[in-house]
Amino acid sequence: MQTAEIHRRWLDFFEKKGHTVVPSASLVSDDPSLMFTVAGMVPFVPYLSGLVPAPFDRATSVQKCIRTNDIEEVGKTPRHGTFFQMCGNFSFGDYFKEGAIRFAWELLTTSEADGGLGFAPEDLWVTVYEEDEEAIALWREHSTLPDERIQRLGKDTNYWSTGQPGPAGPCSEIFYDLGPEYGVDGGPATDDDRYVEIWNLVFMQYEVADVRSKTDFTILGELPRKNIDTGMGLERVAFIKQGVQNMYEIDQVRPVLDRAAEIAGKTYGEDHADDVRLRVIADHVRSGLMLIADGVTPSNEGRGYILRRLLRRVILSMRLLGVEGPCFAELFPVSRDAMQAAYPAVAEDFAFIERAAYAEEKTFLRTLASGIQILDSAVDAAKSANAAVPGDTAFLLHDTHGFPIELTLEIAEEAGVPVDAEVFTSLMQEQRDRAKADAKAKKGQRADLSIYKELRGLGETLFTGYGELVHEGRVLGIVVDGAPVREAHEGDIAELVLSETSLFAESGGQDADQGLIIGDGFEAEVLDVQKPVAGLIVHTVRVVIGTIGIDARAETRVDADYRRGATQAHSGTHIVHAALRDVIGQSAHQTGSYNKAGYLRLDFAHTEALSSETKSEIEEISNLAIRSDYDVVTREMPLDEAKALGAMALFGEKYGDRVRVVDIGGPWSRELCAGTHVSSSAEIGMINLISESSVGSTNRRVESLVGIEAFRNFAAERAIVQQLTGGLKVPRGELVTKVQDLGAQLRAAEKKIAALEAEKLRERVPQLLASAEQLGGVRAVLASLGAVGSADDIRSLALTIREQLGAQPGVVVLAGEAGGKPVVIAATTAAGREAGVRAGALVRTGAQILGGGGGGKDDLAQGGGTDAAQIDAALAEIRRSLGG
Repeated sequence: MQTAEIHRRWLDFFEKKGHTVVPSASLVSDDPSLMFTVAGMVPFVPYLSGLVPAPFDRATSVQKCIRTNDIEEVGKTPRHGTFFQMCGNFSFGDYFKEGAIRFAWELLTTSEADGGLGFAPEDLWVTVYEEDEEAIALWREHSTLPDERIQRLGKDTNYWSTGQPGPAGPCSEIFYDLGPEYGVDGGPATDDDRYVEIWNLVFMQYEVADVRSKTDFTILGELPRKNIDTGMGLERVAFIKQGVQNMYEIDQVRPVLDRAAEIAGKTYGEDHADDVRLRVIADHVRSGLMLIADGVTPSNEGRGYILRRLLRRVILSMRLLGVEGPCFAELFPVSRDAMQAAYPAVAEDFAFIERAAYAEEKTFLRTLASGIQILDSAVDAAKSANAAVPGDTAFLLHDTHGFPIELTLEIAEEAGVPVDAEVFTSLMQEQRDRAKADAKAKKGQRADLSIYKELRGLGETLFTGYGELVHEGRVLGIVVDGAPVREAHEGDIAELVLSETSLFAESGGQDADQGLIIGDGFEAEVLDVQKPVAGLIVHTVRVVIGTIGIDARAETRVDADYRRGATQAHSGTHIVHAALRDVIGQSAHQTGSYNKAGYLRLDFAHTEALSSETKSEIEEISNLAIRSDYDVVTREMPLDEAKALGAMALFGEKYGDRVRVVDIGGPWSRELCAGTHVSSSAEIGMINLISESSVGSTNRRVESLVGIEAFRNFAAERAIVQQLTGGLKVPRGELVTKVQDLGAQLRAAEKKIAALEAEKLRERVPQLLASAEQLGGVRAVLASLGAVGSADDIRSLALTIREQLGAQPGVVVLAGEAGGKPVVIAATTAAGREAGVRAGALVRTGAQILGGGGGGKDDLAQGGGTDAAQIDAALAEIRRSLGG
């Protein structure tokens, strides 16, 4: 049975049982505490916790998920994958244990011909929480399982909670027995790989508090509305139903594995290490495909970093299989073809997906080439010193150059040199600790979402700001220092939840409104407006006058000037986006944006820098659209209708069933957008592109000033031109030529000065040779040169002196200050190297004292630092290392 067919049967079954079919949410989670959607229940958490009223009593979904916490296990076990699909059925105060157990048994054991999954009852086992007599009785009633295949287990395996105060309850897990050839008898209680968990039924039954550990907490009592949350692993069921050994061999994954093996000239199943690498490739290519399809692009932080890591592990695994060139163009189309039956978007958006993936591959292959050069030098030095490759070098390669530690270890092992893994591990742990501390600090910046549960239950905050700037509402909640309070007093920084507001909350790239909240006897300055949970708007304010209390009437007043600037910038973003697509092509779609009064920033899919001519053309088209005074029309309609009209849905954005469509000039610019906008394009005033830059291998960024800020920038540039023409006494039309001439004169003068300085240094050769001393059996020239033009001057002088030393064992170590920074360069003769003198080792010795680092080969090396005052001390230490 194909994976897409299992997917279809799941949804059909539960739809017939009265469940609302909910499409898979994005892999990019709405939950601010999660980077990705890590489980099928994540999109339903607000409903399961009661934070947001559920819009349905029963629901079902097949949810896309990403987990990378067990990434090192991928390929090694039958069922660890970074991308997986979780089939779920959910009840929100409707059916409970009896329904969940009855539905699960029916779907699993109904024959394939009758629309079920066709599992033989004798192959199934279940586990229940040891004290859950109700669940045991229901399994006996609704299944044909004998008592010995209903096993009781403890809280550590069969009790679910979030680890925080809130809902919790027992669970019941369903396992498939692979057969005696896979392990010992005894059922899931043996914890043997023979028994594969395929479905978990969570009975959300109790309210818990004082959570001391996963198994130690206080049960306050039963929930007023009990919920059901279940999850069936689609890949696990697929590999069982398809009769293969693991999830990497199912129809959605195996084709990539086979293509990778073909490219590498390997046969799957012949070598365990190669098999693991092939599974990693198949898994990670699919994960990369699905992440990019959901708008994630490779970067050095957050979600983009996780994607980058997955893609680079594919490249590394292919390299370890012997493939050094690009291979994504062979692998990604195969994954697309395997996944498009279940997810048509991967085919529809493949042009964007392949552009992002292939650019990342090209970048990383260059990184590998440069990293190998650094590693080769470190390996040579380690060999010469009969030592290990330093752990800090391995960490530098990993952290700064993106060079995988696995490849460092393999190359070093082939050369017969160990790597100081202890230091590397220590540095990695320090980095993780810093990241955890940073994440904890960021997480603590806003109150726990649970404090909004009761407030959100009162209904959505009504936003009236599309049509008015002033509106009166009622204070529903006040939060100070992360805790709910009844009042906020003068001087407090507080979060206010109102029944209605005209203040725009930051979203869709648009910054929050500025303004005031005023009531009887109080006034508060608005510092920020956010939506911490769907449907709830929270105002962060500084109480300027008086005291704000619960139930007080409160008038929201938007700063009209700021809102005008923000609407200009947001509409300007749409116009620049349309102009980009006109000039570059339809592939240049928006991947991110930010706008506020007077400023816009737009990220778009593209791999090459824009020429000056292209930037000018985009700017001109944008301003012509403004001059054309296009009508800006906003309409609300169903999402499907909006898409049928050609409204652009942007990568990474999430949309409800009803959306706002913003047209500028009719279909010229038609996008889904919940931001605020001008009523006609002429109101934008002016677009002034001030910057274009790279924000990753597949994305570019343009920045622009808008409206009065654009005019002020042009006025400032005009003043600069007037000052230059006046000072240089040339007309404006000749200014560029005059500045170019002055630049050429300056460069010629600098070149002449550099030549004179170099000649002056060469005149010191006899004096420096005369200063040579015998140290450790070699003739050594060690000298501080003082301030010099550049490090190249020092290197040239060192090589000249080394040549004068001839065939005798010799070494030259020169140091100086170039550009305010200390530089040390060492050069050895062939006989000096035979005597055991290594330029790279000498440089590292000196650079440590200079507060920096360095390296190179045995014959020539360079280092530097930050403290030029330590040059003499560095040379003294080098002298001691030579035996002086």
